[in-house]
Parts: sequence; structure tokens; C-alpha cells
Amino acid sequence: MEKIKIGSHVGMAGKEMFLASVKEAEAYGANVLMLYTGAPQNTRRKEIEELNIEAGWEYAKKAGIEEIVVHAPYIINLANTVKPEIFELATEFLQKEIHRTAAMRSKILVLHPGSHLNEGVEVGIAQVVKGLNFVLDNNDDDVYIALETMAGKGSELGRTFEELKMIYDGVHKKERLRVCFDTCHVNDAGYNLVGDYEGVMQKFDEVIGLEQIAVLHINDSLNSCGAHKDRHANIGEGQIGFETLQKIVHDERFKEVPKILETPWRCAEGSDKKTIPPYKEEIARLKGF
Repeated sequence: MEKIKIGSHVGMAGKEMFLASVKEAEAYGANVLMLYTGAPQNTRRKEIEELNIEAGWEYAKKAGIEEIVVHAPYIINLANTVKPEIFELATEFLQKEIHRTAAMRSKILVLHPGSHLNEGVEVGIAQVVKGLNFVLDNNDDDVYIALETMAGKGSELGRTFEELKMIYDGVHKKERLRVCFDTCHVNDAGYNLVGDYEGVMQKFDEVIGLEQIAVLHINDSLNSCGAHKDRHANIGEGQIGFETLQKIVHDERFKEVPKILETPWRCAEGSDKKTIPPYKEEIARLKGF
């Protein structure tokens, strides 16, 4: 059976920190994982020494987990031209996050490009470029920044492949950039993965290049193509459907690319609290034919 690099977003908390992340991924039958180095909605972070990295990797090797992806917190907004202090915080924090990613022995830091806050796409992209240049020109860590494809809700940047290309075009160290291709976001942005899978891939290849995809976020979508909403659904329970998601997971061109699920947790019967992770079943389903 072919070996697929597949896993999910996992937590990192408690005393065990990274070791706990690896154990969680192992329980899901994953061989890759993605984590945040702290809460995604704030910048409070533990010291690198407290992340339990060594023990985590020792366990990971035995569990067959060879690769991890780090996701930057989504409060980093490099596109902010409205509040200079927020932009400054974003660049400062991104620098630290790159160091943390390298310390965790990950090569990939996923980043949402940011929101232009109604100042316009060009203004926002120029600011993202400025921020990335500031950060990357002063950093030599062996880490790629993978810009995520976005659904385009509100004033989000990265809703089209062309917008991501504009960021690439302005960044000095282009070789440090990659893309995180999110299936839900691409669908919600208006690319018809279901009806024209090859066409979408061809378009991406023409604009940016398929070899630039360093991570795939595998999510179904609650919304129809082009809704600009960004609401993830469980595998096979949304508008994209199992067949298309399985197609991308088994696409030979992405054999070496980690596939990460960020699908919603489920509720126990009779409860409305989401307490049950779906990843073990979804990973097994997507792996099989």
C-alpha cells in the first residue's frame, strides 16, 4: 500500500507539550502532524526549553512520525496599514515564531497572508511584502513560510492564486516562500475543485507552480463554491465531498507533501459540546481506496 503523509492538527499543552502532540497524532494513525506553538488567538508563548522537544522527537521516531508543520497564530496581520503598532507586533512575533519553528525541527511555518482592513488589495499586499522582507532579510533559519490560500471572507488577502503570486513577486527571498493549499478555502474562494479538479491544478501551476505547495489542508466545506465563507466540514459531509478530497490526497504530484486535516470535532450523542476528534476515522478513510 502506498505511504501517504497524512495527519491532523493536534494540541500542545500540559506538562508534556510536544510529547503530548506526538502521542495524540499517533492515536489518530497519523505520520505527520501540525500544531500551534501556543494559543492561535494570542501571542503568549512558553520558552523553547519548556516545549519538551527532545522527548517528543524520540517518541515520534518510534511512532513513525518524521515530519511536523507549525501554524502561525492567525492574529499575525502583516497586511495591517491602519495601526502601525499591530504591524510592528506582527513582524516581531513572526520572527520569534520562525525561530520556534526551527527549534521544533520543522521546515514549514503556515501563515495567513492577512487582511487589508478595507484599505484595498494592493495596499495590503504591499504591506505584507514589506513585513515579509523585514522578517526574512533578517533571518537565516532553515524554515519556509507557507502562505495559505484563503476563502476571501471580509478583506482577507490570498483569495486568488494571483494575490499570492503578487506577494511572491515582491519578496526578496522568494526561495523562502511556499504555499499551504487549503481545500475548503480554495472551494470557498471560487475554484471548482469538484467539477474541474485538473483545471484548478493547472491554473495554480501556471500562476505559482505546483512544486510550491508545501502543505495541503484537507477540509470539506459547508459552503458552495465561491461562497467566500470559510466553514470547514467533516470529510465527505460537505460540498466538496469524499471523492474529490481523496483524489487530492492520492495525487502522485503531492506524494511528498504533508496532508493535514482541520475538520470539526464531533459532539457525543445528546450533547452539543464538540468533544470527539474525528481524525482517526477520517485519516483511515482517506488512506484507503
